[in-house]
Formats: sequence, structure tokens, C-alpha cells
Amino acid sequence: MRDIIIKKYQFAHPIQKVWEAISVGEEISSWFIEANFEAVVGFKYTFTHENTRIIGEVLAVNPVYWLKYTWEVEGTHVITTVSWKLEENVEGTLLTLEHTGMSKYTGETAVMMFNNFEEGWETCIDHLEKYLK
Repeated sequence: MRDIIIKKYQFAHPIQKVWEAISVGEEISSWFIEANFEAVVGFKYTFTHENTRIIGEVLAVNPVYWLKYTWEVEGTHVITTVSWKLEENVEGTLLTLEHTGMSKYTGETAVMMFNNFEEGWETCIDHLEKYLK
């Protein structure tokens, strides 16, 4: 079972604009899901979508360059980790998203969660791209 999802996307937008979209609660709520989020180490955040809540804690922040936090789908008692890395380049900003820890789920649930996250992050980035335009 693979334990890491890695997504790379090139955006034709300045690094500051991409950073704010992934790190400011109001902006996250505009393109992703309802977010009570602050890019501050130790901040305990909540993402809410319909009947699903994701809870976690911000682990590391280096403004405009990277953000890392835990990710727990409430009720699963499994903590995974999401990392965002931004690199400025001549075309705008290269975003690398990593989500690790799906092997902490047991049996078929691990495969299901991996597949759900894999598809979910694709959709998420599509929404981010539309939002940035």
C-alpha cells in the first residue's frame, strides 16, 4: 500500500497570492471547505464540509514557502499529515502537496481512504486554480 500522495501544480500566479489562498481561513473557505484556520504553529483548526469535519494542528509554517499540519477525519482516530510547499519561478508558483500516513488506517479502509484522498486532492487543486483566476 502506498502511503504518500504527492501532487505538483504550476500556477501562473505570484507566490504571495497562492500562499494566502492555502493559509488564510477566509480564503480556504472560498475555494475549499469551511475553514477555521490560522497558519500559526500550534493552532488547532477545523475544516467542515456537510457532515464531515477534519480536525488537526498546524505543525510548521514558513510564510510563503511551506505549511504543514495534521489531518484527522473526525471519528476515525487516525492522524495523517498534509504539507504544502511553494516555490517561486519564472512561470509563477510551483505548488507541491504531500499527504502522508494513510497506512495508519486498517485493512481495506486504508485503500479506500488513499483513493478518496487521491481523488479529493485533485478536485481541491482544480478548485484552487479556478479561485486564483
